[in-house]
Amino acid sequence: MIYIIFIVFALISYAVQQVLRSKFRNYSKMPLPYNMTGREVAEKMLRECGVYDVTVKSVEGELTDHYNPLTKTVNLSSAVYSSNSIAAAAVAAHECGHAVQHAVKYPFLQLRSSLVPIISFASQWVQWVLLAGILLLQTFPQLMLIGIILFAMTTLFSFITLPVEINASSRALAWLSSAGICNVDTYPKAKDALTWAAYTYVVAALSSLATLVYYILIFSSRRD
Repeated sequence: MIYIIFIVFALISYAVQQVLRSKFRNYSKMPLPYNMTGREVAEKMLRECGVYDVTVKSVEGELTDHYNPLTKTVNLSSAVYSSNSIAAAAVAAHECGHAVQHAVKYPFLQLRSSLVPIISFASQWVQWVLLAGILLLQTFPQLMLIGIILFAMTTLFSFITLPVEINASSRALAWLSSAGICNVDTYPKAKDALTWAAYTYVVAALSSLATLVYYILIFSSRRD
């Protein structure tokens, strides 16, 4: 049964990613009412939200857009940075939403940031510990338990990420509307793009939870 769940989540994840890419390709071809690039949208949102110590930079790659709280930079992929499109505006505003979260000390972002060093360590070792734990389950079950704890931390991190991403999109959409960047025609498309982006985090969190349950079942089976 658990393998069927894994297959279902894998298929859902693939489908969501494909839909997301398709929507961003389409919305990347639709210009904004005003001739503003992703960089200009980001800089305008930061100023109007009272964030003056964050810079906007261009980075290589596709869908590599992110906010770095350590360097206080909104990093936009080259396609977003220089593009005048609904997709570029939505992505740029979303990443600026994270910068605003940082500025106002949004609790979930602070919690997520505090866990990054721990999660980085856990992610590096968890698969090796779990593999060794499965091989030594009957003789050294404590190792499997340690692996489960490490994996549980990464699962928790996935769920903490959800409100961070959803809130950043809410801030982005609210500003895009109030600032007049999006109108009655373009706003639903920007919302659609960010909604599908959020779905990827939801699927990832649920998939991680299912995997955690799977490892717990393996650990419990040692008594059988």
